[in-house]
Amino acid sequence: MKITILGCYSATPRKDKHTSSQLLEINGSVFLIDCGEGTQMQLRKAKIKFNRLNDIFISHLHGDHFYGLIGLISTFRLTGRAKPLNIYGPKGIKEIITLQLKLANSWTNYTLNFHELTSNDSQTIYEKDNILVQTLPLDHRVYTNGFLFTSISSSRKINPTAIKELDLKPFHFDQLKKGFPIKLENGTKIKNNELTFDPEKPKKYAYCSDTSYNLNLIPLIKNIDLLYHESTFLEKDIDLAEKTKHSTATQAAKIAQKAKVKKLILGHYSSRYSDKNLFFKEASSIFKEVDLSEDFKTFLI
Repeated sequence: MKITILGCYSATPRKDKHTSSQLLEINGSVFLIDCGEGTQMQLRKAKIKFNRLNDIFISHLHGDHFYGLIGLISTFRLTGRAKPLNIYGPKGIKEIITLQLKLANSWTNYTLNFHELTSNDSQTIYEKDNILVQTLPLDHRVYTNGFLFTSISSSRKINPTAIKELDLKPFHFDQLKKGFPIKLENGTKIKNNELTFDPEKPKKYAYCSDTSYNLNLIPLIKNIDLLYHESTFLEKDIDLAEKTKHSTATQAAKIAQKAKVKKLILGHYSSRYSDKNLFFKEASSIFKEVDLSEDFKTFLI
């Protein structure tokens, strides 16, 4: 998995502070998570070919998380996109986008597939090519979901030392990866576990956008590899966090600690703070494995 931050600030975009958007690459598949204003420009700067994007996940219908979507859809039309685009987001997103297209008389020449979400419970919304996406119900001022991405490896790994002296054919490698025993040309049969290792453990990434301090998240993200959790405010402004249903850096760190995640990324900073390192200092006093999101910064799992 590779996560590229395209924007990590809250509310309004500024010259050097872009609103929420991330690019997630898993085994050749590319997913866009949230689409704040200017996302398509950030994609261009990241040198991402638009045609690689087939699935977009929108956490909620606040502008800093989806106002860039109509522009991206329009650009796809102007650049000749032909294949379908899947959009996962709260109920109402289809109405908003189609109304804009209707009033502009700019219908796409490709299919838009809207998958509108309404459940307050976690549900599986995507399952393809050993990739699973589940919703993470969040507590914000409007209906909001985070997303848990899981990459599952079903292929066994071949032990290079064990096969070193064997004259294996291409079909032997395919059989071994699928978990089957093999039979050599001389008639020797070899068990699969003598030549292979178990598949890699599933890799998991959770994106938790706008939410108040939410203990219900903990069992859903237990022991995951990487957690992105909003940290709009510092603890000194916890009253603002509670009023707007956002989190502080301290609260994000407590969620990571309680869920025993391997690493925490902070983001969705309020631009009222001039020094992002204050978020790091606050969170790292509680949870050690913490990092700060920045435009075009990448994280690997």
